[in-house]
Amino acid sequence: MKYLKLIRFQNLLMLAFMQLVFRYLFLANSYVDMALTDLNYILLVLSTVCIAAGGYVINNIMDQDTDEIAKPQNRVVGVSISETVAYNWYIGLTIVGVGIGFYLSNVIYKPTFASMFILVATLLYVYATNLKQIPLLGNVIVAFLLSVSILIIALFDIFPATDMDNKIRMGEAFNILVDYAIFAFIINLIRELVKDLEDMDGDSATGINTLPIAIGINKTKILVGILTVTAIALLVYYIKVHLFDLNYVLYYGLVFIVGPLIFLGVKLIQAQDKKEYHFLSTLLKIVLFFGILSVAVIVLNLKYA
Repeated sequence: MKYLKLIRFQNLLMLAFMQLVFRYLFLANSYVDMALTDLNYILLVLSTVCIAAGGYVINNIMDQDTDEIAKPQNRVVGVSISETVAYNWYIGLTIVGVGIGFYLSNVIYKPTFASMFILVATLLYVYATNLKQIPLLGNVIVAFLLSVSILIIALFDIFPATDMDNKIRMGEAFNILVDYAIFAFIINLIRELVKDLEDMDGDSATGINTLPIAIGINKTKILVGILTVTAIALLVYYIKVHLFDLNYVLYYGLVFIVGPLIFLGVKLIQAQDKKEYHFLSTLLKIVLFFGILSVAVIVLNLKYA
């Protein structure tokens, strides 16, 4: 159990679930050609999960002092797992993830694509060791890395199978994945800022200069509010332009995505303590989950309506 806690397996399960949803509930039902076999796609998911797990491990190693103050109940490294063992896990997981990435890049005859896995692994390390202490930049990088896990599906499963005969159909599927990557980026950026509000005491005590510490709680709340309003406006516009005729998708989006974001904005104004910020962070994770799952609702609505 301590090793599952070290790699934050709940987040990894959600990451894997997200990638499987896009493949088997979206692409498989969208009449598009796919470059990867089922086995190779599972390897792509495994590679992403391993690199992400390595990122969580190095983050836990670097966050020992902060976690001791802010989240002592969640601390693993230095308590039940030694720092040396944790480093071994980080190195092993990262090597496996990047190694699988090299293999898959050659499978699709795009060896330069292997650089994506190296880039992600490097960013995760640099974030944990340095960039986390730069206000907002660290948040943007974490949000970007989540969106990359969606973009990588388009690059490895759609792009290599695109030719002159299917480029319109494949381009539509590619663009939808890009849209979801943008959605994931915005929601995860909001969540990262809310988590900074939640962890403010621990970050302040250990000298980590996050945005709430740099500009204050109220200004950070204003930024989160602006991002939330922007996300709601973009979602409403997207639904109106692309999905308004799909009744199930319309109701689903309003109830499970737009509604909770409006609720978030209201609760954010009132939030004052760690418990309330943690609730908002969890709510955003749920919004992200339902947002990703909406791609299945779109396919089912188109297929059976």
